[in-house]
Amino acid sequence: MQMVQRIAPCLWFDDKAEEAAGFYVSVFPNSRIMKVIRYGEAGHEIHGRPAGTVMTVAFELDGHAFVALNGGPLFAFNEAISLQVYCDTQDEVDYYWERLSAGGDADAQQCGWLKDKYGVSWQVVPTVLIEMMGESDVAKSQRATEAMLRMKKFDIAQLTRAYAGA
Repeated sequence: MQMVQRIAPCLWFDDKAEEAAGFYVSVFPNSRIMKVIRYGEAGHEIHGRPAGTVMTVAFELDGHAFVALNGGPLFAFNEAISLQVYCDTQDEVDYYWERLSAGGDADAQQCGWLKDKYGVSWQVVPTVLIEMMGESDVAKSQRATEAMLRMKKFDIAQLTRAYAGA
């Protein structure tokens, strides 16, 4: 028997759960759609969805379990919750930023945040920035923080120069 991840985010969509899951799986390596569950006749008076349409999509992103739900227009995503993508290189930052922001809203965001075409908020974060901000040398940490606050998509070289005082 396969062990189920104890905690998995459930993303509520109006009616684009399967499309969104497919998009996310195409962006991240080591990802897959695991199961699609469809609405049946039972509960139609409550959910109002036609039998046979997608209810949930279980999927993995880089080995982490998620569920996408077609729950209707009741709720929408907002920035109160975001998914963080940690990147070791500028190429990774660029890759995730470009793909996740395609069709979404990257211009209105800052500090590595973007909103994808489904309204989900993401943070594309270089791991080196976390190290810089946790530095015991307060002057270095503050320079990195000041540089970070001026950026939308992170530029590791620029953050490194600011951190070093250059």
